[in-house]
Amino acid sequence: MSKNQNSDPGAENKPAGDQISATAQNTTAAHDSGPGQAMWGGRFGAGPSAIMQEINASIDFDKRLYAQDIAGSKAHADMLAATGIISAEDRAAITVGLDQVKAEIEAGNMVFNPALEDIHMHVESRLRQIAGDAGARLHTGRSRNDQVAVDFRLWCRSAIDQLDTAYAALLNVLIGQAEKHASTIMPGFTHLQTAQPVTLGHHLMAYYEMFTRDRSRLTDCRKRLNENPLGGAALAGTSFPIDRHQTSAALGFDRPMANSLDAVSARDFAMELLAVLSIGAVHLSRLADEIVLWATSAFGFLTLSDSFSTGSSIMPQKRNPDAAELVRAKVGRIVGAQTGLMMVMKGLPLAYSKDMQEDKEPVFKAVDDFALCLVAMTGMMADLKPDTDKMAAAAGQGFSTATDLADWLVRSLGMPFRDAHHVTGAIVKMAEEKGLGLDELPLDSMQAIEPRITADIFSVLSVKASVSSRTSFGGTAPANVLKAVQAARANLGTETDT
Repeated sequence: MSKNQNSDPGAENKPAGDQISATAQNTTAAHDSGPGQAMWGGRFGAGPSAIMQEINASIDFDKRLYAQDIAGSKAHADMLAATGIISAEDRAAITVGLDQVKAEIEAGNMVFNPALEDIHMHVESRLRQIAGDAGARLHTGRSRNDQVAVDFRLWCRSAIDQLDTAYAALLNVLIGQAEKHASTIMPGFTHLQTAQPVTLGHHLMAYYEMFTRDRSRLTDCRKRLNENPLGGAALAGTSFPIDRHQTSAALGFDRPMANSLDAVSARDFAMELLAVLSIGAVHLSRLADEIVLWATSAFGFLTLSDSFSTGSSIMPQKRNPDAAELVRAKVGRIVGAQTGLMMVMKGLPLAYSKDMQEDKEPVFKAVDDFALCLVAMTGMMADLKPDTDKMAAAAGQGFSTATDLADWLVRSLGMPFRDAHHVTGAIVKMAEEKGLGLDELPLDSMQAIEPRITADIFSVLSVKASVSSRTSFGGTAPANVLKAVQAARANLGTETDT
């Protein structure tokens, strides 16, 4: 991440406990007229039905936002005191009370009550029990609409920072394996058919490039979401003389959001995060699929240790690459989360609608799944043990150096490439009929098709010669792989230091 990246005051990402007890009713605010009454109850003559309470409550999942909610509330209280909207004494009582609420949640002592709906009401209710009227003044100049928006942005920002760290670990493992296997020859495929020889290091560095782009997309997403919605209030702003620049600085945002309607209703930051994770999950799934293929007896290219394999309940000889298979499968959940959130948002008029309560669960779950996939892939790549002999033998099958033969005809005989392609095809057909590899075919057999071919042709027909010759920028030659590894290490080292 950039060295100018803000620290994250709402970075605590651990889910709160799920404790329920017979004293649940004690979590209602001191000013509530009866146990379990909602904090918005003054407008209503009767409480909600049990069904309404069940569908309306979000505390089961949004309790994960407790640290972000408390961080936002502290910044809001500091700003209210700085602008003279509340007293310094009230601010101090609020701050002490919020610290106590956070400690209670992290100790597992907060009892969650569906009547209080969400984490915001739980924090505010407990705060008022602790701080009295000072706690009741905290909500001045804000709404749950901008409150949840700031909490959610803080949570997503923290999640991105953690995923960035996990990506760095995966990339370091990849380039370590690529350096180790810069000269390990394997077949390169198109259409899953042997195409040309490559090196395993080159193959792994292709995923380094993919994952680096995925990581940069996360960085871009973080830049766009890092605007402060707090102060948008319900939708129209507030008549209190708040200082949104102060809360933005306190919470590490680059700036306050410019439009109060947009501040409370925008969820494109969450949709973008899910889109980025979807692309990243597809890339992880592609690598996972190759691990699954390479671990089969048909390929035999690698072995995974017991740490990332499972056995069969009936076939004792089996070693199943289940970790890779599950990484491959998780992409469905993550892409599904993206699609689900887009469907929630597609028809909503400005500003806030209760539909938007459905925004957090898919993001929470997708981030959890993606983080697990990153860690699992990092472990598998570190654990990878390729069978270099099998890879090298497979690299020579399927006339994989045919393109090298065609290139030699162009380079040595001045033959147009299309003509060289035709001649090479005829030589491949002859070799196939004789059951020989191209490097095993007698010179006179090749000269029967193209008389100008000389013995020098054999200098390019081995897989080692083929791989070593691919020195164009981005090519598979071992020297290229080592240069790419060196550049990658420098890039990761710079980013790690900052």
